[in-house]
Amino acid sequence: MSEKSSLWHRLYHGETAFNFVGRMRSWFLLSGVIIVIGLVSLLTRGLNFGIDFEGGSAWEVKAPALSVGAARDAVRPVGLSNAKIQQLGGDTIRVQSDVSGSDEARNRKREAVSAALAKAAKVDVSQVSVNEVGPSWGGEVTTKAERALVFFFLAITLYITLRFEWKMALAALAAVVHDIAVTIGIYSLSGFEVTPATVIAFLTILGYSLYDTIVVFDKVEENTKGLAASGRMTYGDTVNLSMNQVLMRSLNTSLVAILPILSVLVVGSFVLGATTLEDFGLALLIGLLTGAYSSIFIASPILAVLKEREPRYASIKQRILARGAGAPPLTPAAAAAGGGVTVGATDGRDGEGPRVGVAARTAPRPGTRPPPRPRKKGKKR
Repeated sequence: MSEKSSLWHRLYHGETAFNFVGRMRSWFLLSGVIIVIGLVSLLTRGLNFGIDFEGGSAWEVKAPALSVGAARDAVRPVGLSNAKIQQLGGDTIRVQSDVSGSDEARNRKREAVSAALAKAAKVDVSQVSVNEVGPSWGGEVTTKAERALVFFFLAITLYITLRFEWKMALAALAAVVHDIAVTIGIYSLSGFEVTPATVIAFLTILGYSLYDTIVVFDKVEENTKGLAASGRMTYGDTVNLSMNQVLMRSLNTSLVAILPILSVLVVGSFVLGATTLEDFGLALLIGLLTGAYSSIFIASPILAVLKEREPRYASIKQRILARGAGAPPLTPAAAAAGGGVTVGATDGRDGEGPRVGVAARTAPRPGTRPPPRPRKKGKKR
């Protein structure tokens, strides 16, 4: 494969012509399968909520020589075989577990766990800190997150409706719901722990997902004024062209956003041992990937479906299909060279002649003579 025919070369020079709208059934089927699998897992397995949501006790001890496995072996004899154990900062061990029973029984068990950790870490028992966490704080975070999500939906719907139209708002919200469903399904399938940091990161990624969608919709609206309005392109063709025009920008934006998150996960969590950043970074990574996917493969095809049901665009599509004038999507490079981006590229005919382009603007009408060329002034012989 030559360099000029490679995918990277075509992306960089605006020579892609991917048919996003024409293959929307494939995108919807893929997303549907992922969402259904996630919902089944959510109903059968549920989510792995952290101690902040379920409540329990947390022990921390500073012991650089104590590994996670050794700590688990130390607390297993006192009844914490299923405890969650983490290594924080490379020298601190945290043990989290739900301690049930009466107050006296819980106190005895906390003291036993503290003594076991102190013995394994070879430190005094006073250096083992114990914190009791109630589920009310996690429930309060969840309630506030739900309220924030409702206000978020209302604000975004109002803004997109006023800035564009309600059908674009509906397509954007469908993409956001898609991101929520996919992210929850992934957390249920993988068993990743849901913490308050996860909820905060989850709300953060929704804004990024909509940012990418708004960029696409703005380009669609710009092209609609010049292309779909001329009657030579269906609304789906206009969406395809707009998507190919902003595709490189979307990929670059997503890549630039994902790289710092990967550095937080790889360098921060695994190399430096800052596991407190792991929950936040993991939620951001999943959200960025699903948001980039939904803005390209979900929001835009849904918009094309909604708009092509309007009588105006439905009649344009029927006329073009009846003439057999269907053509592959335009590449951004061809459009920029005069293949159809010029606003008002119409000569008064209702979709007759070439599909789009310079020829459609310069070709004379059938049955008319081209205007005579002006003669050059010169000396008479």
